Amino acid sequence: MDSYAFLTGLRWQDILDIALLSYILFRLYILFRGTYVSRVIAGLAVIWCVQEIAQYLGLIVTSWIMQDIIAVAALIIIIIFRNEIRNVLQAKNLRAIFWSVPDKTTETPLEATIDSVFRLARHKTGALIVFPGKEDLDDVVRGGIVLNGEVSKEIITSIFKTQSSVHDGAVIIRNGRVYKMGTILPLSRQEDLPSYYGTRHRAALGLAEVSDALVIVVSEERGEISVAHDSQMTDIEDRFILSGLLERQLGVLPKHANEQSEQRLHTMAAALVSVLFVTMVWFSFSRGFESIMTMEIPVEFTKRAPQMEILETSVNMVNLKLSGSGSLIRATRPEQVHVKLNLENAVAGRNSYTITRENVSLPPGLFLKEAEPRVIEISLDAIGQRELPIQVDWAGHLADDLVLTEVSVIPATIKVSGGQRILKELATLYTEKVPLDGIAGSGSQKVNLVMSQASLKLVPGAKQKVELHYRIEKRTAEKKSEG
Repeated sequence: MDSYAFLTGLRWQDILDIALLSYILFRLYILFRGTYVSRVIAGLAVIWCVQEIAQYLGLIVTSWIMQDIIAVAALIIIIIFRNEIRNVLQAKNLRAIFWSVPDKTTETPLEATIDSVFRLARHKTGALIVFPGKEDLDDVVRGGIVLNGEVSKEIITSIFKTQSSVHDGAVIIRNGRVYKMGTILPLSRQEDLPSYYGTRHRAALGLAEVSDALVIVVSEERGEISVAHDSQMTDIEDRFILSGLLERQLGVLPKHANEQSEQRLHTMAAALVSVLFVTMVWFSFSRGFESIMTMEIPVEFTKRAPQMEILETSVNMVNLKLSGSGSLIRATRPEQVHVKLNLENAVAGRNSYTITRENVSLPPGLFLKEAEPRVIEISLDAIGQRELPIQVDWAGHLADDLVLTEVSVIPATIKVSGGQRILKELATLYTEKVPLDGIAGSGSQKVNLVMSQASLKLVPGAKQKVELHYRIEKRTAEKKSEG
C-alpha cells in the first residue's frame, strides 16, 4: 500500500476526523499551557513517538512497555492533577474553553511590586521598598531578616501590614527577589525637609544620599507615593512614571513592539504542531501494520431504469480482500462494507461491470486489495406486456369408465408483464397441475397460475387464480370400443 493510494483513499470524514482531533489538542494546549499538566502531556507525546519507533524497528518489549505507560498515564493525570484540571475548566463561559485564546501573561517582579505599591497607597499602609544599584548596601543598612523569596503582591502587602513585626522596616528587592525585610535605613541629615516628611521619607532620602539605590516610599498618613533617588525625592502620580524609574534603575529593556506578533506566531506554531501530531497518530492508527481479511459481500444494484428488468446475474456475492491495521480489521463488520453497481447506463441485453474502488464503500482506514470475481455479467431486458391464453396442466388419469368431454377456463386469457424477449417466446400460460385421479364427476375449482420465469408478473388487477369448469361423462360401450 503506497502513500499515493493512502492519500487518494482519504474521505471527507477522515479530514474532519483529523481537524476535530487537532482542534481538541490545540485547545488543551491553550487551556493548560504553563501548568504541570501540559508538561506531562508533552512527555506522553514523546513516549508515544518512542513507542512508534520501537514498533517500527521490531523492538517488541520496548513497544509493549511504552504502550502500557501511555494507557496508565491518562488515569494518573486525572488523579494527580485533578485540582489543576478543575481550575482550568471552571471558566465563566463556554467561549473561554472552546474558542478564545487568552494572552499568555506572566507577572514580572517589577509589575508585582508596582501593583503592591499602589494597593498599599489606596489602603494608606506605610511601606519602604529598596532597589539597590551597583553599590553594595551592607555597610549602610542595618539588621533585617533574609527572606530570599519570590516577589508577589501577597508577600509585599503582608510584610507591611500593621500586624507584621517588620512593617516599620524596609524591604530590599535584589535580582528580582525579596532579599531582606525589616531592614533599618540611615536617616537623612538634611535640615530643610518638608514638615510632613515622616521617618520613612527621611530614611528613604537618607539611603539615596549615601548610595545609588532607589527607594519607594508609601505615606501612611496621606497614602501618597514618592521615590528617593540621587538625593532627591520625587512624587509619583501614576504607575507609568514609577515603571519608567524602576526600569532605568534595574536596566530593564522596554518591551518589543512586536511582542503581540511573536505571541501570535507562537500560537500558530502550536496549532501547526497539533495538526502534524494528530495526523501522525491518525495515520499510524489507520494504517498500522497491514493486515489482510476476506469478506463475502452481496452486490447491490442501484439506479436501474424503471422500464428495465434484471433477468440474470453471473454472481450475487463477491469476495473482497481488504487491508488495514489489525485493530480496524478486527473491528470491521460485514454490514459496514457495501458493493454497489450503478445500472443507470445499462442497456437491454448483456452488460459487463468491473469491480473497482469506486464501487466499494469501506470504513475509514481500510483499503481494497482485490475483488473476486472482478467482472460481473448482468442481463437486462425492457419491460413489456402481453395477453396469453391459459392452458390447464392435467396430471394423472381418469378412471377407466370416465371421460373428460368439456373444459372451460375463466378467464380464458390473462395479461402478464416481463422482459420483452421472454414474452415473445411464450405461447401460453399454464395453471398449476390439476390431478385427474381425484375427479369422479363434473365440477369446477379454482387453480393457481404458474409463472415459467421469475421475471414474469401479472399486471395490476389480474387475479392469481382462475376458475376451471369441466364436464365428466360415463364411458359408453361405443366409446369404450373406440377407446
